Amino acid sequence: MGLTKTEEFTKAQNDLASLVKALGHPARIAIVQFLIKRKSCVCGDIVEELPLSQSTVSQHLKELKKVSLIKGEIEGPAVCYCIDEKAWGRAKKVVGELFESFKVDDNCC
Repeated sequence: MGLTKTEEFTKAQNDLASLVKALGHPARIAIVQFLIKRKSCVCGDIVEELPLSQSTVSQHLKELKKVSLIKGEIEGPAVCYCIDEKAWGRAKKVVGELFESFKVDDNCC
């Protein structure tokens, strides 16, 4: 397996890449949209909403949690998931800055 050379890029570039990679699957977009709408829920609620197995939903939740877009707290035998407001704000800021950095220039091919 080849090296990705991620160490050759800044922490900010690597963090942004991890964030957009975590959002780069339609199931994860659907999960985030569901959590935005419901405010919080357990994994079983998401499984009922999406055409995915419980184990697949859990894997997607794990990826979203890894980049801190969502958080989960143990409630009895289940984990209650919700959007992590602070991380969501940071994500909105860095993604917004990337898009805002582009200025229209007619000098492109």
